[in-house]
Amino acid sequence: MSKQKRYWNKVANQKEFTTPFQSDLFLKHVNQNASILDYGCGYGRTLFELKDYKFENLHGVDFSEEMIKRAKSNESEINFQVVRSGSLPFPDNSFDAVLLFAVLTCVYKNDEQNAILNEIKRVLKPDGIIYINDFLLNDDERNKARYAKDYTKYHTYGVFELAGGAILRHHNEERVKEWTNHFEELEYQKVEYATMNGNRSNGLVYIGRAK
Repeated sequence: MSKQKRYWNKVANQKEFTTPFQSDLFLKHVNQNASILDYGCGYGRTLFELKDYKFENLHGVDFSEEMIKRAKSNESEINFQVVRSGSLPFPDNSFDAVLLFAVLTCVYKNDEQNAILNEIKRVLKPDGIIYINDFLLNDDERNKARYAKDYTKYHTYGVFELAGGAILRHHNEERVKEWTNHFEELEYQKVEYATMNGNRSNGLVYIGRAK
């Protein structure tokens, strides 16, 4: 089992995710009949919110067995599954919308991020919607110090380790453009988030349409 998976399994019943779902933006582009996949759904928080908005065709996947176990303990009607990173058990063109909600921050390698995005493009229907919520680089002394500390180990500025073993990444906007170059941009906002550990961080919300 990878170090990342061990960490997320360990904290699955302790962490409460805090980055807000920008439902006003999402609802502008996705109707309630849509089939929606939340990739890296964790314990299902965003899907539960979508259910409150009367969405019914909801699917969540995560590589953490304990996160999925927690999600299933709270909800029986949403389809939750454990998957391998970058591999989805769905046919091509399955979904009207896919969410990547604070997921890429947990995937520090470019090639693994690319594999995830390629799978998402595969399962999205033509003109399907992608919603990305993630973290941008910060320029405060605390973050700059930890980026510098772990640069020699991971060779990517913005990657850092948390106490307990998780490896996270904050991204520059050039990397965001690489994620989104196969989509038509519908919404893009830079925002500030509270992290799951109670700190502040720069972030982004992106909504795009598959080309």
